Amino acid sequence: MTGLPTELIVLTILALLAASMWMPYVIGVARLPEAAGEADGFTRPADLRSLPAWIHRAHRAHLNLIEQFVPFAVLVLLLDRANGFSALTAWTTIAFLGLRIAHAAGMISGLALFPLRSILFNLGWLCCLILGYAVFAAT
Repeated sequence: MTGLPTELIVLTILALLAASMWMPYVIGVARLPEAAGEADGFTRPADLRSLPAWIHRAHRAHLNLIEQFVPFAVLVLLLDRANGFSALTAWTTIAFLGLRIAHAAGMISGLALFPLRSILFNLGWLCCLILGYAVFAAT
């Protein structure tokens, strides 16, 4: 494929996902009736709670992804620097990617109700802890 380690491939996919997660929110807001009269087709809503539930959830899904992507990215880059990639880190990054996709899809669709959404988020946090362990183990 590319010769990149699995961890860096996953990091790239997650970076692209994080960079794209604003789209459901903006598309949802642009489709609101009050946006039709705007010259640029977009109105900035005053209160997220006043939006249809799925649009508000799309905004929160983006924020939740960024919250976990930043420490995940730092840990993967530290592991790369420390030559600390292993089977554990490869499978942990793959699991993290799957969890973040499931979290975003479940959040936006409204299917990941409490406690499932929290479980998915916390499993992602656990993945970061595993990667943190691997950083210290590699040094």
